[in-house]
Amino acid sequence: MARKLTAEFIGTFLLVLLAVGAAVSGLVTAGILAVALAFGLVLMALAYAIGPTSGAHVNPAVTLAFWLSKRQDGKEAIAYMIAQFLGAIVGAGVLYFLIEVGGVIDQTGALGANGFGAAEQPNATGAFVIEVLLTAAFVGVILLVTDHDAAPGMAGLAIGAALAAVHLVGIPLTGTSVNPARSLGPALFAGGDSLSQVWLFLVAPFLGGAIAVLFWMFTRPSKVASGDEGEETYSRAE
Repeated sequence: MARKLTAEFIGTFLLVLLAVGAAVSGLVTAGILAVALAFGLVLMALAYAIGPTSGAHVNPAVTLAFWLSKRQDGKEAIAYMIAQFLGAIVGAGVLYFLIEVGGVIDQTGALGANGFGAAEQPNATGAFVIEVLLTAAFVGVILLVTDHDAAPGMAGLAIGAALAAVHLVGIPLTGTSVNPARSLGPALFAGGDSLSQVWLFLVAPFLGGAIAVLFWMFTRPSKVASGDEGEETYSRAE
């Protein structure tokens, strides 16, 4: 368990430091595509690096979905979430230090925090629906490609591509959360509107993760042979 929690802490720390850091340091100059790719590539690398240890959830919404789909027990899921939130907070703290002390210019103006209601952004209702749908799509992909019937060795690539895709849609709208830990970390240090609005980016991804379980249940291959006893059981990624 200690190895799993350490992997989740480090993985979420790196996701915030590197991917949110890409938005902080390069959103204006590099553009939305580059930031979306940064998120996707970081997660893809983490999937292959720490996936064999912890599953590379690095996202409480993903962990919730694995618990609801009975692919993880409740105590481990709670421990995962704590490690993920702590990793995200430490990652955001390092970014804050680099901006305040290290002379890095924050091109987002809010440490890469998510938001709604500003110019060219949807209101709270629109942002909530967007985050629920994007999270459901992203987590649904994760559940399907980590199932027993998925092509072996391809999960990390598919997961990274899915995260990049939802960021291409969501960055101009909300900054794209789909991850409560990723949202809370920067908001704690950015304060102001970012902190007052973070509730939406905590609740909506969790709801999206729960909806993704339904998506997984109704779209996965229905049954597979169990082998020795010849019974049919639902496939399940361990």
